[in-house]
Amino acid sequence: MNRISLCELAEWQVAGRQFTLLDVRRASARQADAATIGGAQWFEPEAVLSWKDQVPRDRPVILFCAQGHEISQGIAATLMAMGLDARYLIDGFAGWQRAGQPTQPLPG
Repeated sequence: MNRISLCELAEWQVAGRQFTLLDVRRASARQADAATIGGAQWFEPEAVLSWKDQVPRDRPVILFCAQGHEISQGIAATLMAMGLDARYLIDGFAGWQRAGQPTQPLPG
């Protein structure tokens, strides 16, 4: 399964590389954190079958959940099966925060 490290994602951001960043944390985890990674779009993980066709196919897609385990890995596998270059963020949002990487408040 394709994955991306915290350092690699930070490098992609600095380099201005084109990719789609998806926050697939459960709503409760997302609200508890009250923050996200800049540029991420949030999609409810439970509704993946209703939004999977909206993901752009012309660039890599990086998914992150709370810890980088079942949710982001499962959705990445689904998108890969559809032919997308999908990767999950190792250690998820929690790892991103622990590494001191920048976050932004949730919109609204």
